[in-house]
Formats: sequence, C-alpha cells, structure tokens
Amino acid sequence: MQTPAFFDQVPTIVMQDALAQILGAAQDGLIEYRYLDAVKLAGHSCPTVAGAWLMTRTALARLYPGQTPRRGEVMVAMREPQEAGVVGVIASVAGLVTGAAGNGGFNGLAGRYTRRKLLTFEVPMRGEMRFTRQDTGQSVEVSHHPQAAPRPPELRQQMQAALAPESDRAQRDAFAITWQGWVRAMLIDHADDPALIRVED
Repeated sequence: MQTPAFFDQVPTIVMQDALAQILGAAQDGLIEYRYLDAVKLAGHSCPTVAGAWLMTRTALARLYPGQTPRRGEVMVAMREPQEAGVVGVIASVAGLVTGAAGNGGFNGLAGRYTRRKLLTFEVPMRGEMRFTRQDTGQSVEVSHHPQAAPRPPELRQQMQAALAPESDRAQRDAFAITWQGWVRAMLIDHADDPALIRVED
C-alpha cells in the first residue's frame, strides 16, 4: 500500500487497553495508533478524518496529562445526530482509538471491559464532541475549525476538473496532490494549533 509520505510524520496516539492486555493481544496492553489506521478505517484521507484524529489526540492529552490514556475507559459523546454530515466518520475515528462503541459494541467480560454504549449522539454541548473519563468523570469538549489551515486557492478548480467525466490522469493526480497537501498542513503544520482544534473550556 503506497501512501503519502507525511502519513508517517503524523503524531501517533498510544493507548493502554486492559482488555487487550488480559487477552494477550498486546504486551502490557499498549496499542499505538497511527493516522494510517484512521485512513484505513474511513477509506480515505481528508480534513474530516484529520480533524477527528487531532480532536481525539487533543482531548486525550487533556484528560491524561503525562499519562497513557486508557482505551475502553473513555466515553465519547457527539453533539449532532449520527447521520448528520460527517458526524459518523468522526465518531468512527474516535471509537477506533478510544474503544468507545454504540449498541453494537463489546459487552464485556465478567462485568468488566464493556465498550457498549460508550459512544452517544445528540448530546447537548458547546463543543463538537465530548470525551469523558469513566474513572474520574473529568470531561473535555473539542471542536474542529479547518479554516485555520487555509484551503489552497487552486483546490476548487482542480476538484471540478478531476471529477469531470472527461478528466484525465494528470488532472486527477494534480487534485490529489493538492488535497493531501491541505490535509498535511492540518496534521503536521497545525497539529497543535488551538485555532484548528479548539478546546471548549
């Protein structure tokens, strides 16, 4: 699988998963997630997937300062309905990293390690999504503002050309390069930009 080189430069997220540990899936339960994992889940790389990745990373860093976040022990709530816009995509990325799942999630072992109903929608809040530690009840709300990484001026015209039925390989490649360049700016140049990922205090 050949992917843009910057994928490997995106900050990773390391989680400690007690279920993975007890079942022997990962030594000490440590699982490192990479942006490529989110791309594989979504099937593409775009500002939405990038924003979901960075919102999750930012929220977990706030909830677990100087610690390894605990996968399966964080509730994720979305402000909008699951079927609205890109909400489902964002929730999926957050669920991948945190383990939070809806009604179809893992129901646990001996009353522990439950992932079911940790992901909810249509929850009133100021932010776009809320992450809550189950052990302490501490919460953080975050929002994604992609305009903080300016859209390349040529992107609209390139997209129109690439999506036209008569487009050629060169036009599609030009659009793809510009598109991923925009995503790269978010994930690399603006990874810690509070204007891109806003923490709603």
